[in-house]
Amino acid sequence: MVVVGAGMAGVQAAVALREGGFRGPVTLIGAEPHPPYDRPPLSKAILLGTAEHSAFDIDFDALSVELRLGLTVTGLRPGEREVDTAAGPVPYDILVIASGAEPIGLPGSEGVEGVHLLRTLDDAERLRPVLAEQHEVVVIGAGWIGAEFATAAREAGCAVTVVEAADRPLAAALPAEVTAPMADWYAESGAELLTRTRVSGVRPGAVTLADGRELPAGAVVVGIGARPATGWLAGSGILLGQDGSVTADARLRTSLPDVYAVGDCASFPSGRYGTRLLVHHWDNALQGPRTVAAQIVGETERVYDPVPYFWSEQFGRFVQYAGHHAAADTLVWRGDPAGAAWSVVWLREDVMVALLAVGRPRDLAQGRKLIEAGARLNAGLAADPGVPLRKAAL
Repeated sequence: MVVVGAGMAGVQAAVALREGGFRGPVTLIGAEPHPPYDRPPLSKAILLGTAEHSAFDIDFDALSVELRLGLTVTGLRPGEREVDTAAGPVPYDILVIASGAEPIGLPGSEGVEGVHLLRTLDDAERLRPVLAEQHEVVVIGAGWIGAEFATAAREAGCAVTVVEAADRPLAAALPAEVTAPMADWYAESGAELLTRTRVSGVRPGAVTLADGRELPAGAVVVGIGARPATGWLAGSGILLGQDGSVTADARLRTSLPDVYAVGDCASFPSGRYGTRLLVHHWDNALQGPRTVAAQIVGETERVYDPVPYFWSEQFGRFVQYAGHHAAADTLVWRGDPAGAAWSVVWLREDVMVALLAVGRPRDLAQGRKLIEAGARLNAGLAADPGVPLRKAAL
């Protein structure tokens, strides 16, 4: 057994295999030299210096899992059943692809001093002194990572300007009416949010905008998205989607025999939502490997059809989301979006399909169960924030 990728998905695949009774050799290959670690603290505790690392508390020796770290995987040759690496080929009987996603860089900014991405432990370590020295910071992109970094930078006392090409933050993730109140969070925190604004160039110490303005920038953080890290699969014959993701089936099997894919690099068909999903979030990397391990040890009836879930801590708020709202026909507000705590519920033909909760963890906990159950809701009751969501179920 060979697992490519030592992030959450790869680590959990190795652990789930052992927990499921797999007794063969397991090799876990990671491109970074560090012991496998969790990523969410990178934009919070590690960035702010309140934690030194987020290594998984896992005894890989006790699990008889061989770690090969600091090793770049360069190709896959399914005919020979080998993975090519910088140190030579690694043979496999069964392969799990868990190579994750890679951040999208800003064209023209490669190699420019003071420009940063935030995806790895090394990225966070390079940014820690930026916050400690309270540089003027420009964040390009008002998505989840941009908001979380801006939050940390303001906590550290930095002057922060966030530049977003769209007309609102989180434009690719949520509808305009839901993100509208979130735009005010930036100003409340002391950060400046520039929407409908494009960057035309970056040089050491400054960001030039398309309208000719220049923003002073002791550091620039680019957070304009991520794509599946699947370039190393070119020429392997494995089926990839237009988004670059490995096209897995409902059991997370790929188009190649004895090859599985999990986490940020893999899309899967959702029977629950009637579409193919590519989920770049922690919970997906935690849950998917259990399905893969089940297939490998012989529990072949298990399929993967989760209710996607993620959370974000930004500007003093705990934001949680469950489900997939794209096909919803009704949006229900619970509470005042100008307040500290509110939720949004999405319904499709009265069936609850998604929920966004800001400072209302009970809504999230109850709503997630209702989504999993395919429950129908009374929209009028659901709109009353004083009524527990479970009481709105028909």
